[in-house]
Amino acid sequence: MGFFDFMTEDIAIDLGTANTLIIHDGKVVVDAPSIVARDRNSGKIIAIGKQASLMQGKTHENIKTIRPLKDGVIADFEASEQMIKEFIKNIPNIKKRFFSPSLRMVICIPSGITEVEKRAVIDSAEHMNAKEIYLIHEPMAAAIGIGIDIMQPKGNMIIDIGGGTTEIAVIALGGIVCDKSVKVAGDVFTSDIAYYMRTQHNLYVGERTSEKIKIQIGAATEDLETPPEDMLVQGRDLLSGKPKQVQISFREISKALDKSILRIEDAVMETLSRTPPELAADIYNTGIYLAGGGSMLRGLDKRLSRKTDLPVYVAEDPLRAVVRGTGIALKDIEKYKNVLMK
Repeated sequence: MGFFDFMTEDIAIDLGTANTLIIHDGKVVVDAPSIVARDRNSGKIIAIGKQASLMQGKTHENIKTIRPLKDGVIADFEASEQMIKEFIKNIPNIKKRFFSPSLRMVICIPSGITEVEKRAVIDSAEHMNAKEIYLIHEPMAAAIGIGIDIMQPKGNMIIDIGGGTTEIAVIALGGIVCDKSVKVAGDVFTSDIAYYMRTQHNLYVGERTSEKIKIQIGAATEDLETPPEDMLVQGRDLLSGKPKQVQISFREISKALDKSILRIEDAVMETLSRTPPELAADIYNTGIYLAGGGSMLRGLDKRLSRKTDLPVYVAEDPLRAVVRGTGIALKDIEKYKNVLMK
């Protein structure tokens, strides 16, 4: 290293299905939706992140909004590459640079990822002028971000509910002992809500509206201590074709999400049943930790706690737990070298 140190920038990336977060110099410098708007005629990217998300569902035929990541992995290679490039370019310190620096990156990947999908992540990082690339599994990064000492000979269970996947892992001695990745997460919750509105209220709502319903009144159980107020939802009436408005309560949304949450519960139970007995004893004492945006669903911790008979804790700032952990691993690559895959 030495002389060329000043030409290398360290960045940690949490490439999410719903949001992309980037840490540089220990601060979150990018926190934007993983969406790209592209002009169909010229093939140029018009907007990324927040601007592109405002266009979602409101475009005409010449503009197409794309979500380059699906189920936590790259689905549209070109769009994802351009998106990450733009995000990195807009980092304040790199923006000021006269020429683009070479990068050292730590990138998060789902634990159920295949070799081909892993290759796609590495390739797009290499196109970004990355000289050193490390990969880290999302549940591992979430555990570090929550503040668990993962090197201890002690079992911890992490559930990371993102946009595309739910990652469940039991971690001990800096490694994943048993894990399960299910493709039921935030996106599935959103489409469940849209489907419920269509079938129960004959109301056709778009993805953005469903997402808004999920955030404002989404719930995993019907018995909440502080229930949110009812919400007015506007959309198109499927019978008459007119715009219309209906009022819905959190109880309806918890019914709509019930099946998907059951699938997450089953996956948690399956992971627990595969856990070695000594680690199961540890988990009985420490409980289960929830991270990721999906863990902010009201009453989900309570519901999982009822199912498993274990205490369930939601991480503080669960949306950023994974990227925080990635940033910590980047700062101390020596310490976490067993966890990082080069």
